[in-house]
Amino acid sequence: MGAFLVIKRCTILQVVVPVTLQLLLYLPLWSAYNMAKLLIKLATVLALTLSAGFFVFSQAQVSGAPSSLREKLAVAIEAASGNQLQIASVTASALGSIYEVELNTGEILYADASGDYLFAGDMFQTTNSGLLNLSAGKRQLKTLDKIAAIPEEEMIIFSPDDTDEIKATLTVFTDVDCQYCRALHGDMEQLLEKGIQVRYLAFPRGGENAGSYDKMLSVWCSDDRKKSLSQAKNGQNLPAQTCDSPVLAHYELGNELGITGTPALILPDGKLVPGYMDVDRLSALLGVN
Repeated sequence: MGAFLVIKRCTILQVVVPVTLQLLLYLPLWSAYNMAKLLIKLATVLALTLSAGFFVFSQAQVSGAPSSLREKLAVAIEAASGNQLQIASVTASALGSIYEVELNTGEILYADASGDYLFAGDMFQTTNSGLLNLSAGKRQLKTLDKIAAIPEEEMIIFSPDDTDEIKATLTVFTDVDCQYCRALHGDMEQLLEKGIQVRYLAFPRGGENAGSYDKMLSVWCSDDRKKSLSQAKNGQNLPAQTCDSPVLAHYELGNELGITGTPALILPDGKLVPGYMDVDRLSALLGVN
């Protein structure tokens, strides 16, 4: 019998598709002609990769990459999408002739120096101890930077009574109507006893259209957020409240980080772990005895 990993989380109703189809979903204005050209180019670069095992680019292409690459990608991605997709950054990767392209959606693509080809996936480096996922490491650092940019005043934080006893901090994207989020919150007393601080960010699945959106707005607008969050997760009705809240900003950040369900756990090293874990497993993952 094989072993199966069951991820306990509440998901957004969506189909996980290859990057080319994801781009199509993002781009209702993208013409069939442009999409066909992109698919042909992606198929071509895949064939080159499989047959040769590596990319060979001329020195002229590499030296002219920084400005010409950005300009070419702007036409192919930003202009063609009506600016629905925008390029957040273009940076050199560990492989000299390949550049990392980050979109405003948080998605990472890789481009050759000429800008003629784009592909998606993780970049690995071979080491004496095995394969090192360079892409994952970079994603984690970016996740940490984005989480660090959120003031703790915008979070709902549960800490041990003695803050000196904090051994690890867990950041959680949560939805008050999610059963597995409620299960995690039910473990709060045990987590705090182990010295695990929990910081909540809002992720109403579906954004403003989510059934939980108004509830989460009431929680974040409450004078006692911790009490209101616990009440909402226990199924209690809260008085409707509105204010200038960070709920949608948190939700948009979650989308940028690739979160598709709740709870979504961000570990201290920036690793994203989807779904509920019991106290013992979570403590082991955090290195807390």
